[in-house]
Amino acid sequence: MIFRPTGLPGCYVVEPERHHDERGYFARTFAADEFERRGLNPNVSEVSTSGNSKAGTLRGLHFQTAPHEEAKLVRCTRGRVFDVAVDVGRRRWTAVELSQENGLGLYIPEGFAHGFLTLEPESELLYQISVPYAPDAAGGIRWDDPSLAIDWPAVPTLTISDRDRRLPTLR
Repeated sequence: MIFRPTGLPGCYVVEPERHHDERGYFARTFAADEFERRGLNPNVSEVSTSGNSKAGTLRGLHFQTAPHEEAKLVRCTRGRVFDVAVDVGRRRWTAVELSQENGLGLYIPEGFAHGFLTLEPESELLYQISVPYAPDAAGGIRWDDPSLAIDWPAVPTLTISDRDRRLPTLR
């Protein structure tokens, strides 16, 4: 695996090294010792998927508060998404396009918010999450918070839940 820094502390794009032959390819997408060696949380307490039928579906920006902060490794297993990590304390963000084709993952450390916008219909994400979900610790930030000024791709129609529309801004 190749770990590429994003410019935000502890947040990495994780690229699997694909080994190709006549059958296709094989790639390791997770190794606890490689995460640990870089000071990243290697724990996996839950694995979840997010299926999204429409292009233009926006989910986020979500996080869990202390003491339930979570680290996540997110991959797109079908389709294509614009995936965003927000360093809440520094009010900075980074984004990467994740797709089935590029095989990239985004490691999002504790204390960061996460969200994504689907760029193709029938997009699916796989999450490896370090701690169990704690509903009382669930928090979020509005996707269009002006203090973050996230440069989301333009989509013809935006689908977003009422819950996510009502999330507060950082101010």
